[in-house]
Amino acid sequence: MTLYLADTSAGLLDLSLSFVAEVIAFILMILVLGRWVYPRVMAAAEGRQRQISEQLDAAERARHEAEDRLRLAEAQLQESRAQGAGIIEGAGRSAEQLRTELRARAEEDARRITENAARDIEAERQKAIDSVRGEVADLVVVATEKVVGETLDDQRHRKLIADAISEVSRDSRT
Repeated sequence: MTLYLADTSAGLLDLSLSFVAEVIAFILMILVLGRWVYPRVMAAAEGRQRQISEQLDAAERARHEAEDRLRLAEAQLQESRAQGAGIIEGAGRSAEQLRTELRARAEEDARRITENAARDIEAERQKAIDSVRGEVADLVVVATEKVVGETLDDQRHRKLIADAISEVSRDSRT
């Protein structure tokens, strides 16, 4: 069946029944899509959009948290560096103080050792002088006995020794 909208003699638009059926099917399809399919597609798209938005928000929050952690870690690192520098400085001061104390102790020990050595030397010198005096006295007695030819009594003997020692002492000083 053919439907004519205009005069047939003019040969205008010829509408066939299949065309009308196609238009009706198209309109029905639009109505079905609009009623049942389109809302589901829109809901899925909105859900996906909402999910993406939430993921972006979560990513932004995570980025802010990471930046905060980074700032905190940098602050802790600076604090640790400052603390380490303080420890090193303290150790340097302690080492310098210990070095000063050890130097003072060493100087005190050296002074004490020098004093002890000087005392020991003086004592040994005095012992040597006393020993030499004793030997000189013996030599004087022997020499006197040989020169005089007799043994002296104790008093004369002591006087002679003292005189000889005094003379030797005077001679050794000059």
